[in-house]
Amino acid sequence: MANIKADEITRILREQIENYEQTVAVEEVGSVISVGDGIARIHGLDRCMAGEMISFPHGVSGIALNLEEDQVGAVLLGDYTKIREGDTVKRTKKIMSVPVGEPLIGRVVNPLGEPLDGKGPVLTEQFNSIERLAPGVVDRQPVREPVQTGIKAIDSMIPIGRGQRELIIGDRQTGKTAIILDTILNQRGGDMICIYCAIGQKRSTIAQVVKTLTDYGALEYSIVVAASATEPATMQYIAPFAAAAMGEYFRDTKRHAICFYDDLSKHAQSYREISLLLRRPPGREAFPGDVFFLHSRLLERAAKLNDELGAGSLTALPVIETQAGDVSAYIPTNVISITDGQIYLEADLFNAGIRPAINAGISVSRVGGNAQIKAMRQVAGTLRLDMAQYRDLAAFAQFGSEQLDKATQAQLARGQRLMEILKQDQYQPLPVEKQVLIIFAGANRYLDDLPVADVRRFERDLYPFVESNHPELLKGIREKKAIDDALRGEAIQALDTFKQFFLAGTGVASAAD
Repeated sequence: MANIKADEITRILREQIENYEQTVAVEEVGSVISVGDGIARIHGLDRCMAGEMISFPHGVSGIALNLEEDQVGAVLLGDYTKIREGDTVKRTKKIMSVPVGEPLIGRVVNPLGEPLDGKGPVLTEQFNSIERLAPGVVDRQPVREPVQTGIKAIDSMIPIGRGQRELIIGDRQTGKTAIILDTILNQRGGDMICIYCAIGQKRSTIAQVVKTLTDYGALEYSIVVAASATEPATMQYIAPFAAAAMGEYFRDTKRHAICFYDDLSKHAQSYREISLLLRRPPGREAFPGDVFFLHSRLLERAAKLNDELGAGSLTALPVIETQAGDVSAYIPTNVISITDGQIYLEADLFNAGIRPAINAGISVSRVGGNAQIKAMRQVAGTLRLDMAQYRDLAAFAQFGSEQLDKATQAQLARGQRLMEILKQDQYQPLPVEKQVLIIFAGANRYLDDLPVADVRRFERDLYPFVESNHPELLKGIREKKAIDDALRGEAIQALDTFKQFFLAGTGVASAAD
């Protein structure tokens, strides 16, 4: 028998004791008291956090929204029909988050980041929580770089800058989504990632948007987050927050993103539904008291970061659908007061064939000329004022234009031609240098003696003429971003020559003759 020394035994025992780890997995669990309408009430999760993910059986998850003394009210995500009273639920100790990063570009996903486009899983390791604090005052810098939408009426009169929040508001079927699509198409070849968030829309409408983006090659730099009308209210509620979290990834990695929330009226309705089911006290129009905070904490996340943080930006273009043009209703006034301006689309203008149907009177950008290149400021400085004056005069002149004096008649004629310039077909966004050229022509009275019916054709023929005969002109505007004396001289020369060709080619006698 081998001699085993006592001190050897104690050494081995000591090593065993030192290396022993007590691993007891502690899981906080609770049970479902009641479930229905996508809401579960849970007992036993005393230390649950607000907004925490809760794990239910059958792979269903939920978000804790109501933390009460004896129970937790949670909204369920996914197929909640299998959840029964008495089911065991677990805390995850994680705040609700969504996948973010490069692999999402070009994909159509639901608000949980799960693919809807049949192109396989989204392979990303990075997650952002859907609710994040907006950057503070010190972390931001003023909005001063333009987001070119390619729409003449917007880029000239209601400019949008990187980091701005600009509301698109109007009745149904007035071209709100059309403006969004044109803006996305115009970012082609640029450095902007576009995130389109559809909330409570028909699936056919969302499919049409995806098809348009695919056909024009715009899905290559876009993400579509879709929560259709068939999805539960919970999914519609988290959709814009998920889209914002995806956009923040690009903002925080020194890049630029733009989020379109289409639309926040349906988002507010989904939140109202959830809040009433959670038995929160209703306020005006049965919306909960924090419906203003709901949208302000979402839209405040749009920002242009300062240089120390990488100077990235997240721009937000929320959409609100009004009922019969009532911009003073509850949700529209809330969102108007949060945003830095609004683009108001009017059904009457749309039906009169003025498209985009932008009412220049009550549309405004609170960033103004800061979000324009200098060349656009130079030519479009008085355009908005001219249009507003023309509209007032036109309303007055309806009672009989024969008695109007020469100056008023000239102003009316000029306004009509400016209106024609600002018309634009869908899916045809214009680069900023061409916009500057045609507005320069309008401002310098090149159109005043043309019949109104010929103005659109004048514009259409002008661009190829300038591209072939004066290529340096458009290049100069694009690169210098300002009209100096040399460019002004070249523009006047090009317009003079073209106008002679145009009048000779059409056989149009000028109205002044």
